This record gives sequence, C-alpha cells and structure tokens, in this order.
Amino acid sequence: MSAITPAENPELWSFLELLQPGEVLAGTVAAIEPFGVFVALDEGPEHPVFPGVGFIGIPELSWRRFEEASEVVEVGQRVACEFLQFDTWNGEARLSLRAMQPDPFPVFADAVAAGRVLEGKVTKLVPFGVFVQVADGIEGLLHLREFAGEPVESPENAVRVGDPVRVVVTATDRVRRTVSLSQRQVPTGLR
Repeated sequence: MSAITPAENPELWSFLELLQPGEVLAGTVAAIEPFGVFVALDEGPEHPVFPGVGFIGIPELSWRRFEEASEVVEVGQRVACEFLQFDTWNGEARLSLRAMQPDPFPVFADAVAAGRVLEGKVTKLVPFGVFVQVADGIEGLLHLREFAGEPVESPENAVRVGDPVRVVVTATDRVRRTVSLSQRQVPTGLR
C-alpha cells in the first residue's frame, strides 16, 4: 500500500491536521485486526482505505494483559479515546483507549513496598521465569532463581498458567513499570 497523500484526500488531511494531542475523540469500533483496532470517528470524513479514520494500536488498548483485542473491545462498541498523533503515512488518527483509564501502576507502587507478601496467579511462562498477576492490572516477574525449593531449570517443571503462588515484592521500578518477585524470600511460616 502506498502512503495516503494530502492531494488525494484533502478533506481527510484537513481534519487530521486540526487534531491536538490529548484531545478526546469518540467513535465506534469498526474492525478488529491482530495489529490493532480501527475506529470510525463521529467527527470527520470516511477513510479511503481503512474501515475508520481512528486507529488504536494493541499497546494502547488497555493497561491490563490480554491475548486478543476482542477481549477489550468489540465491533460496534462506542469508545472515547485520546488522540496521540497524526499518522501521515496511513492518513489516520492514532488513538489511545488506555489513556482514558486510570493507570494502576502508580497506585500499586505507592501502596506496596518491597518485602510485602502477596498472593498471585501465574499468567505467563517465559524461559527465564514466570509472570504473576499480583493485583488487578499488575504483573510481576518471578525469575527462575527466585523460585522456592530446589533450583528450577524451566518454569514448566514448577508451575502452570493459572497456578496460585505466594510471593514477596523485591522491587518496583516506576520508570520501566516492572515489579520483581521472589518465592525464596517468602518467610517460612507463610509459604
């Protein structure tokens, strides 16, 4: 596909150039694709190629983990999104749905200090450990070296997705938005 040009679509271009970052735009989810969601905006023209002038990339859908965009939105659903930028190649408004939701990370980081014992659920296995959901919208990494008991070479040998685990928060990094966890550091009486 070639770039959408101002000469070919002056009405679209004029509309998109007037949008300001942070502006809230409303519309209807027009299509869900593996790479993101198209939104038919209430204001503005039709798009010459895509099912909507607005586009929400996968990372901008939600603060929470999900496998498919259809877990967050559905075709025909009304949405209000924050305008991020004008994509001049595709001639579309890049949008964020998650910007309209409170970010759970700062609240978690303020409330949960290192050393706190939490109950969680394994959400994903990776070669170097597992991700554990420790609060709504918050996951932390339990590295293989932090598993309790005998050394573990592969997470599949110790846990499965969905397993409950008790962990200690060892660190939170506000800039990188990460939470480090340990089972080894859980006090013996709480294991």
